[in-house]
Parts: sequence; C-alpha cells; structure tokens
Amino acid sequence: MLRIRRIYDEVLPGNRNALDQVKVIMRSRFSAISEEEIDQLGRHLHDPFLERFRAILFVAENVRQRVQGFAFLLHEPKIGFCYLDWIATKAGKSSSGIGGALYDRVRKAAVALGAKGLFFECLPDEASLCQNEALLVENRKRLRFYEQYGARPIIGTAYEKPYKPDQACMPHLMFDGLSRTERLERDFVRAVARAILGRKYAGYVPEAYIKMVENSIDQDPVRLREFRYVKTSAVSAAVSERPCDRIALLFPDQHFSHHIHEHGYVEAPVRIRSILKEIADSSLFEMIAPSAFSEKHITSVHDIDFVNFLRRTCRGIEENRYVYPYVFPIRNKTRLPRDRYILAGYYCIDTFTPLTHHAYTAARSAVNCTLSAAREILNGKRLAYALVRPPGHHAERRSFGGFCYFNNNAIAAQYLRAFGRVAILDLDYHHGNGQQDIFYRRADVLTISIHGHPGFAYPYFSGFKDERGEGEGEGFNLNLPLPEEVDGDRYRKALSTALQRVADFHPVSLVVSLGLDTAKGDPTGTWSLTPRDFEINGRMLGELGLPMLVVQEGGYRSRTLGVNARRFFEGIAATHFTPLLKENAQKARSSKITL
Repeated sequence: MLRIRRIYDEVLPGNRNALDQVKVIMRSRFSAISEEEIDQLGRHLHDPFLERFRAILFVAENVRQRVQGFAFLLHEPKIGFCYLDWIATKAGKSSSGIGGALYDRVRKAAVALGAKGLFFECLPDEASLCQNEALLVENRKRLRFYEQYGARPIIGTAYEKPYKPDQACMPHLMFDGLSRTERLERDFVRAVARAILGRKYAGYVPEAYIKMVENSIDQDPVRLREFRYVKTSAVSAAVSERPCDRIALLFPDQHFSHHIHEHGYVEAPVRIRSILKEIADSSLFEMIAPSAFSEKHITSVHDIDFVNFLRRTCRGIEENRYVYPYVFPIRNKTRLPRDRYILAGYYCIDTFTPLTHHAYTAARSAVNCTLSAAREILNGKRLAYALVRPPGHHAERRSFGGFCYFNNNAIAAQYLRAFGRVAILDLDYHHGNGQQDIFYRRADVLTISIHGHPGFAYPYFSGFKDERGEGEGEGFNLNLPLPEEVDGDRYRKALSTALQRVADFHPVSLVVSLGLDTAKGDPTGTWSLTPRDFEINGRMLGELGLPMLVVQEGGYRSRTLGVNARRFFEGIAATHFTPLLKENAQKARSSKITL
C-alpha cells in the first residue's frame, strides 16, 4: 500500500522523518547536486524568498512510512506556472509505478494552484545533442514516460544551447498543458524561461545568456515537438480526479455503551450515527482505527484525584443505573463526603451529567480516539477528525459536567504541545470553559471560544469577554460571546476575529472544538446557521493552512447533524488542501469579511 502526501514543514516529527529520507534519496540519485542544496530543502518549504518560488514537496510512503520516492514542485503565482524541480524514486523502484503516481499528484496540485502549465527540464534523446549512449537510453525512457501525459519539449528556441563552451547534454524545456487546450503564448513562455533561468540558476547563468534564450522564443504560439514515442490517441492528458489528500476520520468503538435512556437526554449514540451516515462514504475521508493510550495523557491536564474518582465510581455503579449529583459540598479537601455518590457533586458543575457504569470507559475511548487523531497529525496528516462522544470541552482540570467527563481537545493540545505552540478554537454554541480553566495561566496554548453569552447560555459562570488569562497566560485566552440571535454573517465576523488571532499566534497546529449546536433548530442553542454557513466557515478555517485536528463537541439535532458536518469539511477541503500563499489567504479572508 502506498500513499502520497505533502510535506509542509520540518517541525512535526512525521514530516521531519520523511524529509531526512528524501535527502538520502537525493544523495543517491543525483550525484551532481551539492550538499548545501540538499540541506536547504526544508527551508524551501517555509521560505518562498529563497529562490522566489513557493516550494511544495510530495513523498510516496509505504505503510511503514518509508519514503519510496518524492517530487519537488515550485510554484510561481504571478506568472501562473509550476516548475517540477525534482522527481525521483528510491533505488530499485523505478518500474514500480511510484513515479507515475507522483507525477499524477504533481499535475493535480498544479491544476489546483491555477497554473497555466507545468514546466520541467529533461535531458535530450537525440545523439546530436548528447553523445553518451547509455544516457540517451535513459533519456528516451523519461521522454516516453512524459509523453503519456502529453508533455513534450518546447522546440525552436535556444534553451538547449550551452552557456559554457565545454557543456554537453543541455536539457529540453518541457511543457505539460495539464489538459488545457489554450495556445502556448510567446510572452508567457518568455516569462517562464526568464524566471527559471534567473531564479533557479541564479549565480550560474549570466544575464546575457538569459536574454539570448528569452529573445530566441520568437514564435507565437510557441511550438511543441511532435509525439515521438506515444500515439496521440493513447495520450492520457486528463488530470486525475482522485482526491489529493484525505481527512483522517476516527471514531471510538465503545461510545455506544454510554447511553442515557431518559426522555430529553440529547447526548446519545445517534449523534455519531447521523454524522457517519453522511460522511463515511465520502472520498474526502480515510477511515483509521484508533489506538489505546496511557492514562498519563489524561492526568497531564486533569488532577489525578479527579481521574481516580471517575474510574472507581463508574466501575462500582450497577448497569442501567444513573448517578446524578444532587449535593455540592464546599470544596474542602479535608472534609470530603465518604459516600462516593454524594462525592459526585464535589467534582461536577451541574445536575444533569450523570455517572454510569460505562461513563469512564466511554470517556477513555473518546480520549484514545482523539489522541490517535492527533498522532496522525504528528505523522504528517494535514487534517484529522475525531468524531467522538461523550464530548469534552466543559470538563475542567478537576470537574466534569455539560455531558463532558474528560477534556478531549485539551488532552490533544497538551500532546501536540511537545512539538510547538498550539491553538484551540472552540466553535461550540456553549463556552469552552474546560480548556480555559486548564490553560488559563499558560502562554504556550492559545484558547479561543465563540459562544452564546453566559448571561443566557450554559455554563453561565464563564465565557465573559474580560477573561483574558492570568500571569504568563494573560492575553492568551480570547472569549467572543455573542447574543441570542445570530445568523451566518454575524457569526463570521466573530470567526474572522478569531482566525486573525490564531494567525498572529503562529501555532504549529490547531485544535478545533467543533460544535454543531450552532445550527438552526438545535435543541440546546438559539442561533440559525445553515449548511451553507458551515461550508463557508470551513473555507475560512482552511485558509489558515495549519495542521488541524477537529474534535467533535456538541450538536444534537440528528436530522441536520450529518449534512452540516459534511458541508463543514467540504469547505475546509476546498481551501485547506490547496497550497495558497499566506498573503493570498489573508487577502481572501479580509475581502469577504468587513468588521
């Protein structure tokens, strides 16, 4: 099994490991490449000014995350073209189909970027241009490969002319139209040639040579060589419609055991089924089974006495019995009630979140699922969705409530924090009091919540605008409370403010607490967001371009849960998987929203 994914950075461990393997392949396959150029590969990914191109790296990996090949693509947005700088497979893998899969992925990326064409260099296949017979054999194989996609050498120019007297085997400039049928205009090719020679070969190629090549492109339209190896009828010029990247989808296998069979209790297994029914067959998602994690990840954000209480108490409750807190002792550790059921009120913030025999097990299962999704992010996935219940964002360091037992997104943020700063963006109708409590005095995790004002919305005691953090954490908690009646436009004004704060924080990864209870008709909310609003909100989130873990929180209108979730992720995928320049993303966001 092979997967092709994009490497966005050299920070997350999965990306760093892949980048190291790519460098090994480069050293083995390209003898003329300098060690300095190899070492700068990672810097290219986040510094478009290094060669005045935006760099995009794709790797082909097996199930053990061993890189079998790679492709390195450069994007020039102003002129509107892509340049394939490197494409190579691991030694011994040249006939395995990996090269074709990588080239197909590169073509799809170029189309997504709006490129008017894909350019690259390929050594000549004619004896008059290259006298090395062994090299000619390899060159002919490469040109035959590219002709299958309609890519051919540009002819009638001086691009193949040496710029030094002792040079031989100068490459063709190749053009792949990406299934476009427009004429190849002279001025466009001139601009492309100047950009390649002047930027890619800066310091090697003199200006006089660049000008000579530029002037030699004098035919309009520019001509391509006739097909030499492939019949025209056999050319597969169409760009594959297969998904470029897929969203890792994980859901807990033990959530259904936690089911409160009481009239009006809306946090039920049907929530997961409603969403899965709508998205499971979508080509956007890749189903991944969760793994078990140590309880130490839970106690990294929750007090150990609270965790021990939940575990012991739930195990002692009989099947189909529900223990609701009804006495709330003063929080005095020296005067704790002896009865564990009375003690429930010591750790709970409300009267409607019961303890059951399966509550702890289900909550642990949700944590495992969320951490497994976070691990997918660390291993290089750009977007993962933990479709979990029970939810978690109301669980504080030492208390449960609001249907929540353990704070899934806070636990995931703490796990991801080992590799850089993390932002949590809570989009639930209710305030994310849990992560605010857990990270309120920290500056390494930014917490933001858009929610109904606590004057009328649960949990009533937190979520006010002036709660900004304390000590080192001052300024790293942002609450955006909204009125009872909110439509899509009003919501997006707050979302735009939140996204700008996330961008200013420069996190390595983003955790999104996805509450679908902001939707019209939800029994626990008063707002009126539609499926279209969820899609637009997803697009805005995707434009951030960050590694993103989405954790399911609220949302209780089962009739619309699935379609709202699907439209949200369709919106994210529409912008998140398209490699936009950060400046373009910010302009797009500001042009749509006026505060």
